[in-house]
Order: sequence, then C-alpha cells, then structure tokens
Amino acid sequence: MGMPRRGLPRLGLPARSPFMATLYYPFTRRQFLARGAGAAAVALISGPALGRAAGFRTRIRKAMIIGEVTEEALLPLKVAGFQGVETTHICPEAEAEKGRAVAEKLGLRVHSVLRGWMEFNSDDPAKVEASLEKTRLALRAAKAYGADDILLVPCRIDGMPMPQPWEFDLAFDAQTGHVTKVVAGDNSRYEAYIKAQNQATDTSRAAVEKLMPLARELKVIIALENVWNNLWVKPDLFRHFVASFNDPWVKAYFDIGNHVKYAPPQDWVKVLGPLIAKLHVKDFKLNPDGHGGKFVHPRDGSIDWPAVRRALDEVGYDGWASIEDGGLPLAEFSRRFDLIESGQ
Repeated sequence: MGMPRRGLPRLGLPARSPFMATLYYPFTRRQFLARGAGAAAVALISGPALGRAAGFRTRIRKAMIIGEVTEEALLPLKVAGFQGVETTHICPEAEAEKGRAVAEKLGLRVHSVLRGWMEFNSDDPAKVEASLEKTRLALRAAKAYGADDILLVPCRIDGMPMPQPWEFDLAFDAQTGHVTKVVAGDNSRYEAYIKAQNQATDTSRAAVEKLMPLARELKVIIALENVWNNLWVKPDLFRHFVASFNDPWVKAYFDIGNHVKYAPPQDWVKVLGPLIAKLHVKDFKLNPDGHGGKFVHPRDGSIDWPAVRRALDEVGYDGWASIEDGGLPLAEFSRRFDLIESGQ
C-alpha cells in the first residue's frame, strides 16, 4: 500500500512512499481510443501465458490500483493488458454493483478493495468502533464489487525508540504472539515499543475477531497488511499473527516492496506461504550499505524478482498482484509485470 501524490485523495496513510495508491487516467473515450493502437500490442503478449511458458505451475494475474471504478478509468488498463483492478473507492453497495458491471462489461474484475489504515489499538473506544464500522462498510462494498477480499492495516505504533530494520533480532511467545525481545542483548531501551506492540497485537486480534462473522457471511477475506506500521516486522512474527485466527477468511496481504528493508521478499513468501491472499507490486532500492533506501519502479530496485517468482510458485500462490506505483506509462508497467510473472 502506498502514498498518494499531492492533489489526489488521501487514504489516511503515513508519508513513506513517493508512489500514489490511487491512479487516475483522465482521458475521454475518444482520446483514449486515439492513443490505444500502440498499447493494444502490449495486451496481445500480456497475461498468464507467460508464466506458464516459463514452467511455473501458478499464474499471477495483473492488476492496478484505481479509485472510482468507471469505464474511463478501466479502458486504458484493458488495452494495456491488465486483467483487473483493486479499488480504493469504498461506497454503498448499489454503487459498487454498478462498478462491477462496468468492469465485467470490459472483461475485467474488481479483485480487491483497499480499506487501509484502522485504529484498532486506540485507547478511545469510539475510534475503535469507528474503525470497525469502516471495515464493515468495506466488506459489504467488496461483496458488491465481486471482490475476494479487503486490504486492512489494523493499526500502527510510533513515537518511541525503536530498532532500525537491520537491528531486529526478534523473539516472541508462541502461545500469545507477544514479543519478548526485539534486539540482541539489553532491550531496556525498547520496553515501551515491546509493550505497544503486544498491546496492538491483542487489540487488533480482538477487533478482527469481531469482524470475522461478517467476513464469513459475505465470503470476503480480511487480508491483513503490516505496511510500515512498525508491527510484525519479521516473517515468523507476522505469520504467527495471521495464523492465530485459524480461519480461511483471515489471511495476509503481502506487499513485496514494503518488506525489503526487513528481510528479502522471497523469505517472507516462503514463511507466509498459503496465508497470502493477495500481492502488491513495487520495488525498493537499498542503500549500498543495506541500511535504508527508497521506493523505485518495479525491476529498478534491490528485489530479486526471479527468486520471488520461484518462491510464489513453490508455495502455490496462484492469484492477483496489484501494481502500486505511478510515473510510468501503463504499457511499460504491463511489460515489467509480464517479465516478473514469467520469472525474469
């Protein structure tokens, strides 16, 4: 999940990525069709056949994040070879049903709804209840869109001393998921962080458990993401949190680019395995010393994409991936996605 650029609707996300989570394509139908001949060639070579030709058992379906689901937004994606979209537009069910109809008319699918950040760890009960109600609205909208899931970030913690990404040496209780240490040696400096993390784990679990009956009723997955919220920052810990619900309607939404600073994405994939519901695609370029870095376009950063693709195939991931990026032509994003999907 990423950060909108100036001038676009904000999703309540922290400032951490130069890329926008909501992409708009302000063409009229006539303008689009006039530009579309060159892009149409991309559509002919895109799609799941590339991955299968490379010998993979699984397919990765290509999507982009958009706002409102309209023909104007979808047409450029269709011609560029995209198969679906993830929407940030959480709306009444009747409106979502219309969006679904528009997408299906074009042979596309709204595969996911991006709910974003909640405040399940708030000390204010009113904020917790407001977060629950926003999530319920997202679940109902997802059902009307025909989506598989919603992306949900339960909460975040900050404002206290925390280890740098390369300093983490986590240990946690296998029963409760409570963190017992975050670095090697003396952890006294991080007592507040450990306490806040454990409180966030407990309150997030309690909130998600309240939402699970509706998710089961609607058959919409609650896909949890730990996007730069300083929580569950290592694969084993995040897996434990997601698996603790022991329910097929609670899984993980794994953002490939967001986790580079903590561990290679292929390691996350192998640990999360069948718990992965969906993927976000972007890249992150580490500094030469491996400490810190910046977001870049897919295939321009430090991610070993062939290793990630092999890991996805090994764990049997056969599903959707949404590009979370802006600044390149759609045809170029489509081309890069196809290279990733084919294991290059």
